[in-house]
This record gives sequence, C-alpha cells and structure tokens, in this order.
Amino acid sequence: MNLAQVAPRRDPTALLLALMMLVVPAMGVTHSDLQQGSLKAIAVVFFTLAAAVLYLWNQRQRPTPVRLHALLWLPLGLLLWALGSMAWSHTYLATVEATRWLVFALLLFLGLNTLTLGRTTPLAWGIHAGASLAALWTALQFWFDWPFFPQGPNPASTFANRNFFAEFLICTLPFSVLLLGRLRSRWAVFGLTFSIGFNVVALMMTGTRSALISLMILGPLLPFITARYRSQWQAVGWQRQHGVGLGLLLLATVGLLGSIPTTNAKLAAESGYGSAIDRTLRRSLSVTQADEYSEGSSAQRLIMWKGTLRMLAAHPLAGVGAGAWEVQIPLYQEAGSEAEYSDFPHNEPLQLLAEYGLVGAVLLLGLLAYLWRTAISTWRMPSPPGLQEAPLRAFTLASLLVLLLVSNAGFPWHMATTSALFALSLGLLAASDTRLATTLSTPGLRQLAWPRALFWPSMGALTLATAVAAFVSAKAVASESRLLQASHLAERILASGQPEAPQWDTDKARVMQLLREGMAINPHQRQLSGEVADALASWGDMRNATQVWETLLASRPNIVIMLAFVARAHALEGDLTQAQLFFDRARALQPQAPVVQTLEVLMLRHSGQSVQAAARAQTLLQNGVHDPDLIAQAYELGLALHQPTLAILALERGIAALPERASDGWRLLGDVYASDAVKNEAKALQAYRSALALMPAHGRDELLGQLPPSYRSKL
Repeated sequence: MNLAQVAPRRDPTALLLALMMLVVPAMGVTHSDLQQGSLKAIAVVFFTLAAAVLYLWNQRQRPTPVRLHALLWLPLGLLLWALGSMAWSHTYLATVEATRWLVFALLLFLGLNTLTLGRTTPLAWGIHAGASLAALWTALQFWFDWPFFPQGPNPASTFANRNFFAEFLICTLPFSVLLLGRLRSRWAVFGLTFSIGFNVVALMMTGTRSALISLMILGPLLPFITARYRSQWQAVGWQRQHGVGLGLLLLATVGLLGSIPTTNAKLAAESGYGSAIDRTLRRSLSVTQADEYSEGSSAQRLIMWKGTLRMLAAHPLAGVGAGAWEVQIPLYQEAGSEAEYSDFPHNEPLQLLAEYGLVGAVLLLGLLAYLWRTAISTWRMPSPPGLQEAPLRAFTLASLLVLLLVSNAGFPWHMATTSALFALSLGLLAASDTRLATTLSTPGLRQLAWPRALFWPSMGALTLATAVAAFVSAKAVASESRLLQASHLAERILASGQPEAPQWDTDKARVMQLLREGMAINPHQRQLSGEVADALASWGDMRNATQVWETLLASRPNIVIMLAFVARAHALEGDLTQAQLFFDRARALQPQAPVVQTLEVLMLRHSGQSVQAAARAQTLLQNGVHDPDLIAQAYELGLALHQPTLAILALERGIAALPERASDGWRLLGDVYASDAVKNEAKALQAYRSALALMPAHGRDELLGQLPPSYRSKL
C-alpha cells in the first residue's frame, strides 16, 4: 500500500493530543509546595501515555500500517546515547534525559501516525486555546497583580518564569494564524484576530527579548504566508478591505490593550508602572546598552556560553554525557570564577553538542537539513495536493523557526509544554510528508504492516510504563513538596531577623525533618536542598548544613563554593584532616577563586600558622581580593598579632567593598587609630565622624556610647 493512500479513519488519539495542548499550558499549581514545571512535566507524560494506549486500542479494532519517518531518529538517537551515558556519566541526570527523549519520540510517532490533514484543525485549536488561557493568566498578573499561581519573575502565567511562558507563546502564534484560514465565518475570523492580538500583548508583557525578536520576524512572515496561500481560505466573499480591516483590528488590539499600565508590585519595582508597550520598548532597547553585556543577564549568558564552548572543545566526540552539563561546567569556567549561574547554559544547541558530542551534532545537522529541505519543497509546491498541505507546512515551519531562535537564549526543549509542541510540530511535518509521498521524494519514509500479535505485549509495556510513571511522579512530588516546605519555612525564620531566638526551635526541627525526608527520596535536588543548607549555616547550624552540602557534592562534585563551605565548616570544628581534603579539591578546580584564597588563610590560621596566615591575607587584600570573610579574618589577625597595619588595611578594604556595613567599619577603624599601638587622634576622630555621618539619627546615641570616653566630647 502506498503511504499517501492510507485512508483516514476515526481516531480519538489526535483529539487527546489537542486536549493536552489546551490543558497543560493553562494548568498550574495554586500553592507553593510544588513547582509549576513539575506539574506540567507529569501532565505531559500521562497525556502521552494515554494517547499511546488509545492509538494501540484503535489499531486493535481497525489496524492500519505503521508509518515511520527519518525524523524519529532525532529523539531515538538521543535516547540511546542517554541510556549509554548512564553507564559512564551522571546516572541520575542521564536517566532524566532518556525519559525526556522517550516521551518526545512517542509524541512524534503518535503525531506521524494519527494527524491527518483534517485532524490538524482540532490540534491547532488546542494549541491556540491553551496559549490564550495562559495569556489570560499573564494579563491578570500584569494588570491586576493576580496572585493565584505562585511564580518567580512576573508575569509568568502558569510557567513559573516569564521567559518560559514567552518561549512557548511565540511558538503558538503561527498555529493561531493558520486557524484564520480554516474558519468559514468572517465574524469568527475577526474574533480570532482579536484573540491573536491579545496573545501578542501578553507576550509583550513578559519583556523576554528573544521572544520579542522572534515576534519581529513573525510580524512580516505570517502575513506573507497568509497572503501566499489566500486561495486556501475557507471563508468566502473576502475582499481587500476585509484584509485591511483584519490588520487594523490587530493593531488596535495591540495598541489599546498594550497601553494599559501594570499594577504588579514586582514589575513596578523592576521597571516602573509602565504598559506592555513601554516594557517592550525598554527591554528591546536594553540590548544596545553596554552594561547589559558586562553586568546584565546577557553577560551571564556569555560566560556560560564560553564555558560550554570550552567543554565542547575538551569533549568533541563523546560529550560529557546526557544531562551532565551542570555537573561538569565548573571545570570550564573562567579562572577565578566561583559563581553558579544556572543548571542550563541557556542555549539548547550548544548544550546538545556539549552533552551528546558527535551524535548530537549529526542529529542536529540532520534536523536542520530536513527543515531546510522541507521549506524549499513547500515553497515549490504547485500541485493541488501540495497546495492543500502547503499552509500547514509553512505555518509549522514558522513555529519551528522561532523555536530554534529562542532556543539560542533559553532552554525551551527542557520545558515540558514547549517540548511537547516541538515534538508535535515535527509530527505534523512528518505526517504531511507521508500524505505527499507520491509528490515528494522524502527519504526515510516507510510503513510496516501492524501485526496483531504485538497488541498485548505493547499494551503490557505501556501499562508497566504508566505504573512506573505514577510511582516516580508520586515520589518526585513527595520529595519536592518536602524540600519546598523546608525552604519556605527556613526563609520565614531568616526573615524574622532573629533566627537564633528560642521561639524558632520547633520550626528549625521541622525544617530538618522535611529536609531529611525530601533528600532521602531525591538526594540530587541541588537548588532546593542547597537553599535550605545555606539557611542552616546562616543561623549557625553548621553540622547539619555540612551534611547537606556533602550529600550534594556526591552528586555535583565540582561546585567550588560548596567545597569551600564544607572545608571551612570542618576547619572551624577542628577537623583539619577533612578540611584539607575538601580544600585540596576546591584549590585543584579554581585556585584563584576568592573563596578558595580566603579558605587558604583560614587553613593556615587553624593549623597554628597565624603569622603566615596574616602575611597571606595582607597579600590578597593588596591584590584586590575583597571577600567578606577574608576581610574579617585579616582584621582579627591584625588585632591578635598586634599588626595594626593589617587591621587598618582590612577595615579600609571592607568599607569600600561593603558600603552597607561602612558605619561599623569606620567605628572599628577609629578604635584601631585610637589604640595604644597607633595613637593617631586625628585619624581616629575622622573615622568616628564618618561612622556617625553614616549612622541613622535613631542609632547615633548608641554609637556614641560605644566610643572611647575621651573622644565623645570631641565629636
């Protein structure tokens, strides 16, 4: 049987895929005990498994040949490499990657085998409806500071981060415009145009620059595609003035809704009470500012990209293993760096090459070559079958184009909703290729007869996969919920300003209970567990904080600052053997990192070499290392060893580096100048006056009471 002659049949699988694209973007967690991304990932997995079960059941009732396409090698190849990575790289992260590509492959396969031309309309409606509901939540958050869905950077709809939402929304706009040509009623076309304009305004509210740049590309591209295939529009009686009216309606919607100012307090603190248009202009112009590339988010991305390129150069063939970028990136940061920027490099192609090596490069180039070939063949389609398929192919290619663009500044392939849209978009193109098999000579197309004997083994495998997914999801939710509760409770204790107060003892015990329970299920959750450990250290519970850090280091062994924290904790407890082990690991990774150099002073000091520690501290301060702990140690060493020059140097560096603590610094500096070792009354008075000048009026009397009596009358 020819691929193009497979008869369409009733199949609810496509409707379930459309329902997934409606529900997943719109749904969100209304409490803070589960992350939004986790809910969406779980939902995509179960929707995909349910769709696979429906497909199998339909095959049992009315079997048709199974279609295969070369595009399936993209997720399957990455899946196989991820499975192999489990043996030689980070097992847990490689397992996560393998699961991600398995779901991707299953969605692509289902799209290939169920999305006939007629079924693409419900899918497009599901994509548009899901995007519109998510856009509605964004607008409510922007205009009315609607707090229903907990989130990070506002307005993020149900996506936790506005960048995640914007990267998804921009990819849905081509499908929304596709629907304009499939409506029979002109009034419905005008209504859908208003909805598209509303979604554009929601996108502008985020201020995500990669999405805004993509919007500038879609601005002329989508009208061009629409005009090229205007003969395929189902609504009749269109005249030129109707098209002008659509354009004016879109512009009016964007102009009017985009002019409404925000009342969101977080956005106001960030950029004032401006409108979506104001935010778009401000964020777009920020790419022309020099400080954006030295201090802003672009600077951080550049640092991560450079590190990723160094990683790629060191492992060009095999990569570092699926998912292992976040484990290995500390090894390739610039000399002296101790910062952790993200779990992702914010560049999907770079991350794919760094983790999957030559396999990733071949598959990525194959994808790009296929998309280019598809674009050329779509442009040249003259025949009636081709003209029917061309609008769908063109708008799907437009969606994939902007997805590839935003993928160079984010990580949308790792976001469940956007990744599902990615897989279904490839499925749409692959299914179209099979329908055009007699017109196009697309390589890699095959069909296999469906063997009825495979039904029960396949259904058994899906049942097992569903049971495993349910078990893993329940465990993931339990772990994440406990860690989030521990983190929120720790934040509340710290926010009190008196975390050492006895009134918090019960809550501290609860924090530790939740932390232990969460880490017992998943010891690899670096971000949440690390936040709680930092809170424990801040209120003096170094023993428990150190245990958490050491557990995390078993999973992420190259985090310099965490190695330094553990070494410092062991040194303060007097366990110099363990302290030396962790110090050596940190120094081997980043010997010039300020936290490592400061740790060297601490190690010398606690090993009885205070004179050498003082000399090293003075050298570091003179070389421009202004770590707060180094400043404190140098000051203490200066006093203990009767080296006022070192104490003065430390305080001067501290005043310059820590302006929020400058008043205390000036007071201590005055004490040093007033001491018997220095006896410089003029400089002491000058320092005390500087301390008083920086002290708020309500604290000056208390500060005067701390000064030597002989100086009070002179101030």
